[in-house]
Amino acid sequence: MPKRSRTLGFSTAAILQAIDAGRRYGLDIMDATSLASGAVYPALGRLERRGFVRGTWEADRVARQEARPRRRYYEITREGRVALVQALERFATLGRVMEGREA
Repeated sequence: MPKRSRTLGFSTAAILQAIDAGRRYGLDIMDATSLASGAVYPALGRLERRGFVRGTWEADRVARQEARPRRRYYEITREGRVALVQALERFATLGRVMEGREA
């Protein structure tokens, strides 16, 4: 079976970067990236299935004490960090290429 590509799209890279910066649950990630829930939550599922993030549910007791739904907290994995670094390098290169075309 061929190894899966680590290539991330821009939105997915932004989500992974937000998690790496300490934004750990859906609404917080949405605030950091300005992406809608319809983009963030499916991407989090894909990132988790690919092994780029690990998600854990908080305790029911904590959510009840704060009178809100439970949160699923995400942390970036070693493989996720590698994929993020590659994506950031790729997008930086793209930015430099596009800047050269504006002349």
